[in-house]
Amino acid sequence: MRVLPHRARGRARGLAAVLAAAALAVLGLTAPAAHAQQSGGAQSQAQRSYVAMGDSYSAASGVLPLDPDASLLCVRSSANYPHVLAARAGLALHDVTCGAAETKDFAGAQYPGVAPQLDALSASTDVVTMTIGGNDNNTFIDAILACGSAGIATLGFGHPCQSLYGSTFTDQVDNGTFQALKSALAAVRAKAPHAQVAILGYPWIVPAAAVPGCFAQLPIASGDIPYLRDLQTHLNSAVQRAAAATGATYVDMSAASDGHDACRPIGTRWIEPVLFGTNFVPVHPNALGESKMADRAAAALGL
Repeated sequence: MRVLPHRARGRARGLAAVLAAAALAVLGLTAPAAHAQQSGGAQSQAQRSYVAMGDSYSAASGVLPLDPDASLLCVRSSANYPHVLAARAGLALHDVTCGAAETKDFAGAQYPGVAPQLDALSASTDVVTMTIGGNDNNTFIDAILACGSAGIATLGFGHPCQSLYGSTFTDQVDNGTFQALKSALAAVRAKAPHAQVAILGYPWIVPAAAVPGCFAQLPIASGDIPYLRDLQTHLNSAVQRAAAATGATYVDMSAASDGHDACRPIGTRWIEPVLFGTNFVPVHPNALGESKMADRAAAALGL
C-alpha cells in the first residue's frame, strides 16, 4: 500500500468523513418517526391484493416524492417499484417497505409505530414482492464504508479493501444471510399460502471493472471494484438459492442492470453514486431504476 504524505492523508480523512455521513443516509437515518403507515387506499373487489415488503431498494429511499402514508424513518417513496407495478397491473397495494429493513424486521417491529412487515399478509393476499437481505449483518454498509475508506487512503490505486478483508463479507452472506433469507421467505409463505411471492435480486451497484473518472463519485480503489461486484454476486446468489428452496420466484436483475451501475451518467445509471448523485440517499436506485425493477417483476410474475 502506498504511503501518503501528511497533506494527502488530511484530504483522505476529510473525504472519509463525507463517505461516513453518506453511509448514515444509506441506512435511512434521516428523520424522526411519524405516524404508522397503511398504504393502499380503497380496494375494488376486482383488484388483486398486493403486499410490498422489503428494504430501501423496495422503498426507493432517496427518491422523491416521499410516501405520505409511511413513517419518515422508512424514507419510502411513492415512486418506488411497488407503486409503479401496482399502477400498471391494477393491483390493490399495501406497501410496508422500509429503508434499512433486515430479514428480522419481517417478524419484529423495525421502529416504534412501524408494525412487523409480516402483519400485512393474510390468506387473501394474492401477490407479494420484496428486496431483502442486503442489510443483514450490516454486510453491505460495512463493505462500502471499509472499501471507500481504503480507496481514499490509496487515492484509488490497488485493492486495499480486498487485502484487508479477504472473504469476510462474502462469508457473512454465504452463511448467515442465506439462512436468514430462507427463514424469512418461509414465514411469508406461511402467512400468505396462496400468494405469488417474488424476491428481486439487487441491481448492480458497481461495474465489472473500474470505469475511468468514477472514483470522484464512487471512491473505491480500482482493484476493489471487482471485489465489491463479487460480494454483490454472492448476495444475489443467496437470494436466488433461498427463493428456490422456498418456492418463491426469483427476479434476476443482473443482466438487465448490467451497464446501469452507479458509475454511469445520469439517464443511464439506475443506481446513484456516493457523491454528486441525484438522490438524497446515495448508493440506491433512482426513479429510472425503480421503474426498471417494476418491469422485471411484472415480467417474472406474468402481470
